[in-house]
Amino acid sequence: MQNPGEIVAPYVHEGMTVLEPGPGMGFFTLELARRVGPSGRVVAVDIQPKMLSVLTRRARKAGLGDSVDARLAQPDSMPLDDLAGAVDFALAFAMVHELPDQARFFSQVAATLKPGACMLLAEPAGHVKPPAFDAELAIAAQAGLVLDSRPAVSHCLAALLKRV
Repeated sequence: MQNPGEIVAPYVHEGMTVLEPGPGMGFFTLELARRVGPSGRVVAVDIQPKMLSVLTRRARKAGLGDSVDARLAQPDSMPLDDLAGAVDFALAFAMVHELPDQARFFSQVAATLKPGACMLLAEPAGHVKPPAFDAELAIAAQAGLVLDSRPAVSHCLAALLKRV
């Protein structure tokens, strides 16, 4: 099992705007919301309304509802136009390999990031093999996200990508 606090601690701080595509029921979202605090926000985007409903309920119950902005994605796009150049950090955890159009995904995320902002990409090593992960990194690079480092994330292939 992953420890969300350990994984995001180096990257997420008070007052930040964080993008979390594919949050599911909020395993990372609640930790992200705690870290950004009341002056920050976590924009959680999922294609499943039920997941967003559970996530929103969990955030409210934890007293973090004001810090979480849950948005419903469409099959081919995320509703992120209002975030152009405004995001400090993005987390894509165990979800990019499931997307039919990775190029569009990375392009949309890159458009939201401030120059120099980072995205942590982590894929489960049991599902994604190194050649497939390298292909994801190449697609991300085409969108303007360059490899900054390869942080250790248990049971995952991971990369910290930076918007140039």
